[in-house]
Amino acid sequence: MSVPVPQAPPGQPKKAATAAWIGSALEYYDFFIYGSAAALIFPEVFFDESDPATATLLSLATFGVAYAARPVGALFLGHFGDRLGRKKIMVFTLILMGVSTFLIGCLPTRDQVGTLAPVLLVLCRVLQGISAAGEQASANSMTLEHAPPHRRGFFTSFTLSGTQGGQLLATLVFIPVAALPEEQLLSWGWRLPFWMSIAVAVVGYVIRRKLEETPAFEQQAAAEGVVKLPLAVLMRDHWADVLRVIAGALVASVSTIFTVWALSYATSDSVGMSRSGMLWVGALANLVALAAIPLWATLSDRIGRRPVYLIGAAGSAVTMFLYLWAISTGSYPLTLLLGVVAFGVVYSAANGVWPSFYGEMFSTRVRLSGMAIGTQIGFAVAGFAVTFAAQIAGPDGDNWSAVALFTAALCVPPVVAALSARETAKVPTELLGEREPRKATQPEKVTA
Repeated sequence: MSVPVPQAPPGQPKKAATAAWIGSALEYYDFFIYGSAAALIFPEVFFDESDPATATLLSLATFGVAYAARPVGALFLGHFGDRLGRKKIMVFTLILMGVSTFLIGCLPTRDQVGTLAPVLLVLCRVLQGISAAGEQASANSMTLEHAPPHRRGFFTSFTLSGTQGGQLLATLVFIPVAALPEEQLLSWGWRLPFWMSIAVAVVGYVIRRKLEETPAFEQQAAAEGVVKLPLAVLMRDHWADVLRVIAGALVASVSTIFTVWALSYATSDSVGMSRSGMLWVGALANLVALAAIPLWATLSDRIGRRPVYLIGAAGSAVTMFLYLWAISTGSYPLTLLLGVVAFGVVYSAANGVWPSFYGEMFSTRVRLSGMAIGTQIGFAVAGFAVTFAAQIAGPDGDNWSAVALFTAALCVPPVVAALSARETAKVPTELLGEREPRKATQPEKVTA
């Protein structure tokens, strides 16, 4: 018989949500400044300038490398997060992200060390990917397990709201950097946003080391012991939900196409929009998302996760087509309007709900592993969607309609996953992820 999870101490849910927001904002500031640099700077700094098209393709591929590393990081960090607790992983991921991003700002260029430069760039990007693999899953688990049962959607949305805050901060930092004279930009200016990330390690440690472990995890560890091999239990009891999360996570392709490929396309010679102008599109869209995400999440607490998620996934297939069309017209006001609608409003429905939607599919003993592994495999595909888009766009990089159809196709699996999932918004926290009563003794468990 399941025992109700004790309520978190007064103020702890807000403290956990705040720590998740600030930590995710700082961490994803680091992660997203790379995306802006990959689209605007790195083709000229780290790759062969004599072939601009290939240089851009390779630069965008390095953006996707972090996503390829994320499933590996998810296996490692998910395992220890379900055995040692959410708090330790949250602190570790921030420090790793801060250090690896700072090192990118210190790298020599291709002109200085030749092909060693892009190799070092990829290594640092891999470390970023490993860090990001555990960040959202640990922060989501922390906030979900601290939240009141009837407000899990709202509190877990702070992790993704923080992610959008980090993306907004990264964009705002890059706007003055991108406005520097070309010579200064390519010599030292691009390094400044990366050097600023050293503050992440310090601030993140101060914020997160004071958090308390979640009541659900502590009850699980005290009553039954932690799981010795979370992956084995996950694949035995939750394999179908892992597949749903993998499929659902493909919706993140909307974000990577919007953030990286669309930026590169809009500022290319075929369209000719300014770097600063397009960075402002991203900044305003993320500003709107900061407000939209908790509103969508609150709605999901009332009407359910599935309908809100479906609005975001299916709606993004349509609005991203309109956004890329607007860029192709060269009309900046139209691009700004549709960019805010597509990314700031519609995509935020799926983005704000998935932390609770995915997390509620799993029980406490494997929640972090299930979220980390499922999302990071899906995110790996989403990361390389930028590279695929660059190929699909043709030799001139201007076949926007093909990229729009490609993005829409990647929104289909999330829709199918949501339609096949159970509605969990009203399920008590202690019953989440339970298909049937568990046996009292299970040999794969060890005491904490």
